[in-house]
Amino acid sequence: MYVWPCAVVLAQYLWFHRRSLPGKAVLEIGAGVSLPGILAAKCGAKVILSDSLELPYCLEICRQSCQMNNLPCMQVVGLTWGHISQDLLALPPQDIILASDVFFEPEDFEDILTTVYFLMQKNPKVQLWSTYQVRSADWSLEALLYKWDMKCVHIPLEAFDADKDDIAESVLPGRHTVEMLVISFAKDSL
Repeated sequence: MYVWPCAVVLAQYLWFHRRSLPGKAVLEIGAGVSLPGILAAKCGAKVILSDSLELPYCLEICRQSCQMNNLPCMQVVGLTWGHISQDLLALPPQDIILASDVFFEPEDFEDILTTVYFLMQKNPKVQLWSTYQVRSADWSLEALLYKWDMKCVHIPLEAFDADKDDIAESVLPGRHTVEMLVISFAKDSL
């Protein structure tokens, strides 16, 4: 468990939009060490961190990140993409869903979007702020976004000062190709 290049880029996007975060309900999915979620909380958002219910070690890493960043009361829940659970049903409506490098394995893409779609039913104006590392030109979300009535806006990295080999004195993202997306329901305008 470590900070992936995509997490640094997503954290930079959050920092760029930090003045809009106070009071927002934010859920980070696939949180791992939780850099974006921790930053959102430090900027005043009401954050819930989540990782797979099937990976208790990942949930413990989320809790440790909260402790190390003086956020011991932050809620951590187990959510497995594509599965309806009590924790998923109990989540309040969210304003922003954060996802850093969750679009890693193509076989998980639809389960992720299914979970996001369920959360969008609670608040149709919610946005998924997601970064992913380009690993294959053959991988695409386009057909799945269409199937789930979602749209995607690509945010150029230079629009939020993330077009460098190093961000915030970190050597990440380095030379990795990272993309920033904002996903929402197709019928809503950004």
